[in-house]
Amino acid sequence: MSGLTGWDRRWSGLAVPHLAAVLVAGQVLFFLAGLLSPTGVPIDQMALDPRAVAGGGEYWRLITFLFIPPDAHPIFLVFAWYLFYLMGTALENRWGAIRFNQFILIGWLATAAVSFLPPGWPVTNAYLAGSVFLAFAFLFPDFQILLFFVLPVRIKWLALLAWLHYAWAFLAAPHWTDRFAILAAVANVLLFFGRDIALRLRAADRRLRFQAAAAREARAPVHRCRVCGITDLSHPDTEFRYCTDCKPAQAYCPRHLDDHPHVKETG
Repeated sequence: MSGLTGWDRRWSGLAVPHLAAVLVAGQVLFFLAGLLSPTGVPIDQMALDPRAVAGGGEYWRLITFLFIPPDAHPIFLVFAWYLFYLMGTALENRWGAIRFNQFILIGWLATAAVSFLPPGWPVTNAYLAGSVFLAFAFLFPDFQILLFFVLPVRIKWLALLAWLHYAWAFLAAPHWTDRFAILAAVANVLLFFGRDIALRLRAADRRLRFQAAAAREARAPVHRCRVCGITDLSHPDTEFRYCTDCKPAQAYCPRHLDDHPHVKETG
């Protein structure tokens, strides 16, 4: 995705550089404002509530929900911001600002659109952050993070757990709108990496088939008696003999070798 298409060139002037830093800075700003304000920041006025947007004209919610900080302890909150900035910046450096903006825009549009489906539930920015994580893990699978600040884990295994969680949540969802929300959460990932994911799955399937065939071949017997069917695997102490007058040559165990017509003829 390194080259720019005509579409990219037309929209190059609209791309926001360092978008990950902008999103993190916005969340930090609202978090600090909540700490300094005696009444706190009204998060409920920032969340993307489709009923408030459509019925009350509160269109700012379409943007402000992106800046709601995660609901976590400040230590984990700083860690989450650091990871999002690191991963988002890595994606922007890999793709360029235009493609990274497109990635975030698709995730934002999908999330916002699903929120307006009946019954119109409020949505958060958690799935959008999750899509950045999945994209980073796909491009940099061997990147290590310290789980619980102690255990080094390659990010591809955490991404696999995330995909399994999405799959389970999709199958167990009680309502069809929940399934659409999950699809929206990974829409940008599938659009950007769907073909590559399919190719990798096919390559993994071929590799597993090859390994299974090699394992079956390794377990296959070398010698098998043509009469009784015992093999060098079932009877490892048996000494097999081949009749070269047979076309093709056939193996026989000692018990049935003497009864073989060619042996009787020569005997």
